[in-house]
Amino acid sequence: MEGVIGLVNKIQRACTLLGDYGDDRTLPTLWDALPTIVVLGGQSSGKSSVLESIVGRDFLPRGSGIVTRRPLVLQLYKIEPGQQDYAQFLHTGNKKFLDFAMVRSEIQQETDRVTGKTKQISPLPINLSIYSPNVVNLTLVDLPGLTKVAVEGQPESIVQEIEDMVRSYVEKPNCILLAITPANQDVATSDAIKIAREVDPAGERTIGVLTKLDLMDKGTNALDVLEGRSYRLQHPWVGLVNRSQADINKNLDMVVARRNEREFFATSPEYGHLANRMGSEYLAKLLSKHLESVIKARVPAILSLINTSIDELEAEMSYLGRPVAIDASAQLYAILELCRAFDRIFKEHLEGGRPGGDRIYGVFDYQLPAALRKLPLDHHLAMQNVRKVVSQADGYQPHLIAPEQGYRRLIDGALNYFRGPAEASVDAVHFILKELVKKSIGETQELRRYPTLQAEIASAAIEALERFRSDSKKTVLRMVEMESSYLTVDFFRKLPQDADKGGSPISSSADRYTEGHLRRIGSNISSYVGMVSDTLRNTIPKAVVYCQVREAKRCLLDHFYTQLGKKEGHRLSQLLDEDPVLMERRQKCSRRLELYKSARDEIDSTLWGK
Repeated sequence: MEGVIGLVNKIQRACTLLGDYGDDRTLPTLWDALPTIVVLGGQSSGKSSVLESIVGRDFLPRGSGIVTRRPLVLQLYKIEPGQQDYAQFLHTGNKKFLDFAMVRSEIQQETDRVTGKTKQISPLPINLSIYSPNVVNLTLVDLPGLTKVAVEGQPESIVQEIEDMVRSYVEKPNCILLAITPANQDVATSDAIKIAREVDPAGERTIGVLTKLDLMDKGTNALDVLEGRSYRLQHPWVGLVNRSQADINKNLDMVVARRNEREFFATSPEYGHLANRMGSEYLAKLLSKHLESVIKARVPAILSLINTSIDELEAEMSYLGRPVAIDASAQLYAILELCRAFDRIFKEHLEGGRPGGDRIYGVFDYQLPAALRKLPLDHHLAMQNVRKVVSQADGYQPHLIAPEQGYRRLIDGALNYFRGPAEASVDAVHFILKELVKKSIGETQELRRYPTLQAEIASAAIEALERFRSDSKKTVLRMVEMESSYLTVDFFRKLPQDADKGGSPISSSADRYTEGHLRRIGSNISSYVGMVSDTLRNTIPKAVVYCQVREAKRCLLDHFYTQLGKKEGHRLSQLLDEDPVLMERRQKCSRRLELYKSARDEIDSTLWGK
């Protein structure tokens, strides 16, 4: 029995230790799955005396009004006979307290540290472990006593605050309620029984404790309660006799107090027939036995939760990766592997394995054609502009056959408009590639640990994309200039033949500026520019893909690799300067994984290894 309960104590303590390192959704789930005994009662109901009787030590602060102002998670560990009792607090590390008066002082100081020297309360628990041959393995949670009115120095809301804190514990289905009620108070008005009835109406989780039986008025007794006639619970009521204030003032030894309690019940005419199930020693054994049965009933659910948590934590450890290597060559290899992982994802975006690359096709299939259609060619080839350009090109001598210089100037002016869409296509693809670099870095899970390396890769990749953009822009502008520098002769050689079919193209100086002639010039140039537009619509995407997309796939990080090989060891370490948040997360994950595996192994060993 003690092995099972001691194991749960150990798991609960480990959960509490890990809780100091941050919140985790699985941690409270595992804690909540473990049965816990919560001590519930009004102020001055004798809660402290009950706990001290179970422990066999005088260690709790005492006084009037509200004394317990923070939850006290008390874990009892049975040790070998003959060993000295000692206590340990979670907040003091491995320090052992051999003097239990110092335990009382430490509880008071730790309470004041959080709440101040006022009557305020705090839900932050104090965790205390007591090791003694005279205890049974148990975990008990002592809560602030319920009250009906606020005293001086307390806000009016404290009554509700205490009740809310108590309910946050007792409403959990795995909580066992130790409901403390003084015998000299009507059970019907008991604060503990009132809440217990609300959260556990069937009385299955509640163990009733009646204190101060020796202080009842003469001629009265508590048999109706103890025998279950006044208020029936699934478990029998237990009566206790606390040390009196005079006993406490005289530092009456707890061993003597337990003996006096046994004598009270054994010699009492009212309670003698119940003596074998009365007293603090019986209560401790009852709690331990009940806790054992509850634990064994919960074992399958606890193991299932632990196994699920182990699977989740192992997956997270795999996601977070191994700790950073120390050796320079290993660090260089790790960096190269991380770069390759990024490069692989970047290529998947371009080649269709991941979304994003299709946007480049959208630039060529929609944006570029739309931009070419919107060019102001109609304005450029309007009658007035054609007349102006042709007449200026002729100078003082009229053209003889066809206004060749006028044609060339009009064509140059029209083709100059193509520079804008060509450059816009380059810039649009550059913007998409930059976005894909950032997206790929974010999607490279291995890189998330290293913000410095992320920034270096992003900087190197964008620097390379800028070079590719510059080359691409030079290429597409050169293609536009090529169209301007040498016109397609065959296109214009067809013009005389076409003109012969419909009339002579030779115009006299008299009709060289007639509307029909100028319209024919504008139409011829429009046809030629249209042919060039079709050509550039096909060749600009080829140049952009060749200069930018192809190069990004082929050698995006080549320059970075070259620089990387020249870096010294400490510079490589800086690149692998892991995000402190992730380092802390891995440490938490590792500690929790160790806890859950240890818990699973010990549960198996304790329950099935015998």
